[in-house]
Amino acid sequence: MADSTNGPAAFISLQEAADRLGVHYMTAYRYVRTGRLPARRAGAQWQVDPSDLSAVTSSAGTPGRLRAGRRSPPRRESSRRLLDRLVAGDEAGAWAVVEAALSGGATPEEVVVEIVGSALALVGEGWEAGELSVDDEHRAAGVVMRLIGRLGPLFGRRGPKKGTVILGTPSGERHGLPTALATNVLRGRGYEVVDLGADLPVDAFVAAVAKAENPLAAAIGVTAGNHDRTVRAIVRALRDQAPAVAVLVGGAGVADEGHASRLGAGWSGTDATALAAAVDALQRERR
Repeated sequence: MADSTNGPAAFISLQEAADRLGVHYMTAYRYVRTGRLPARRAGAQWQVDPSDLSAVTSSAGTPGRLRAGRRSPPRRESSRRLLDRLVAGDEAGAWAVVEAALSGGATPEEVVVEIVGSALALVGEGWEAGELSVDDEHRAAGVVMRLIGRLGPLFGRRGPKKGTVILGTPSGERHGLPTALATNVLRGRGYEVVDLGADLPVDAFVAAVAKAENPLAAAIGVTAGNHDRTVRAIVRALRDQAPAVAVLVGGAGVADEGHASRLGAGWSGTDATALAAAVDALQRERR
């Protein structure tokens, strides 16, 4: 990272860094959290030295990579406006932000991933920086859960399902909102989804896969903390009991494809769009 004597003007925001890398904001945030991208804290925001971007490489085929410039400034502003409404516990105001984005041409999937998901990442940043309290975080999470429910009908899709995807987080991982966001996105792409929620024992995954009709994949989400041992146990159990079902792991707590491979699974990326892309690839392979 450049010497601090270069001054604040030498640094760019994490969102601008994401735009220059051609990735989603949440992907850039994961790079910071895992040490792949050096960054410094300035209040509640992250700042990045542009010269450090060249060290961050990502193949064009990696799940979750977006085209440079795809995420427009109005959507960045929408995620920050939504953050304010979430922290205030203002469901009506939060829904107004969502409706404005939809009216402005954003697809339901883009709203879920690029606005709601990004706002959730900002909540996490604020909590880690000490700018938001635990009650702020929980208030925001409650509003997001209700937004997800209201958005659900927009993802309804008629016709036969492509297969069933089972979602959940391992025991000890209590962040269930990412799987709820992914549920809407996957349903919008024509999949049946079983969202088991957060903090699940190994046998819950195995039982859900055994009960599912036409199971295509089981996706394990990890947002925070080191759950490698528990995830490996789930992956092994699923491989033993349902070898025909693909197992994916992803989220901010899974650094990259190599990390997923060491856990014995495929990588589903860091957000709901990346997961959906990985599931679509599996479905194409099955046909």
